[in-house]
Amino acid sequence: MTVAPGDLPKALHELASATHLSEAVLLSTCNRTEVYAYAERFHGGYADIREVLAQHSGLPPETVADELYSLHDAEAVHHLFSVAAGLDSVVVGEHEVLGQVRDAWQAAQGEGTVGAVLDPLFRRAVEAGKKVRATTGISHGIASLSHAAVALATERLGTLADRRVLVLGAGDVATGTLKSLAGAGTADIAVANRTPDRAAAAAETCGGRAVSLDELEPALVAADVVITTTGATDIVLEHSDINAVMTRRGGADLLIVDVAVPRDVDPAARELPGVTLLDMDDLGDFVQHGRAGREREIDAVRAIVDNEVARYLAEASAREVAPLIAALRSRADQVTAAELDRHTSRLADLSPAQRAAVEALLHGVVNKLLHEPTVRLKDAAGHARGDRLAEALRDLFDL
Repeated sequence: MTVAPGDLPKALHELASATHLSEAVLLSTCNRTEVYAYAERFHGGYADIREVLAQHSGLPPETVADELYSLHDAEAVHHLFSVAAGLDSVVVGEHEVLGQVRDAWQAAQGEGTVGAVLDPLFRRAVEAGKKVRATTGISHGIASLSHAAVALATERLGTLADRRVLVLGAGDVATGTLKSLAGAGTADIAVANRTPDRAAAAAETCGGRAVSLDELEPALVAADVVITTTGATDIVLEHSDINAVMTRRGGADLLIVDVAVPRDVDPAARELPGVTLLDMDDLGDFVQHGRAGREREIDAVRAIVDNEVARYLAEASAREVAPLIAALRSRADQVTAAELDRHTSRLADLSPAQRAAVEALLHGVVNKLLHEPTVRLKDAAGHARGDRLAEALRDLFDL
């Protein structure tokens, strides 16, 4: 279900142009593919999203439906804020997901698929994610997928100081991995990528060296650890590739950590003698063991998320009642103007000052009558009572 960056514009436009959807953001990361949409009707919007995902993946809609989870209204808002805060990540509190949420939002802005609903929603979610990381210790320690991958490799080998590590890929996860490897004192770091310039630029950040794809097999033979992070949509290292490498290694063991989604390495490679292949499931198990020490921080983060969600929902409700109040005021102005016109002949003998006094009196009475209802409606916005008052106002004044 992963949506590659190159496919994102097309997917966004397919979503935003669907029958029941008017806004859409698509967030595709290492462990999630999520569509945030503004839908006129829930079931119609759900069906539209399912169809787009089915077309993208090439799977039957009923198969896709079995794998979907769906949240709406306040629950959807809370989920997005939790994602931005790092509460829903493989590595709880990781900072990479906040940038991914921001990138997804900005991509949707660039394609024109967000508007008055999703634009402020994502702005507040990103702000909440920043606040979480600035005011709690949730991002201390292992705070990214790339950091966790290096920590897992270190745990398996004891140290990376005297090891040769090959990183496949040159994207954000690869960059974070290289930084963590340098911090771990890794002796020899090589970077391989299909774009040589990107490999060279990534290698320069950690004092490593770039490897061309023509040199990939010798580099695999020489490596003690391979960490794969590419954005490829197909398997990069097949079982036969790794088997050939292991034959040339003379019995030396090889540790492979595959943190790519979709996976880079054929899972069957773990059956080869001397190969230890770890993937996202292993990474999740590893970081789960270190979660106990963060429980206090997690509670603090949840409290911040709950508070920020409540603030957003209250503000969103207030924005929704603002047009209703404006419509009520407009209706009152129309009635006032009509009544003044209807009594023009009766007011003809009044001086300009007297007519102004009559008009001021009329407007004053109307404003005083409308003041209390509008204040109560604003105060109740964001709660069930506010929804009831708004609906009553629409019915009573035919707004």
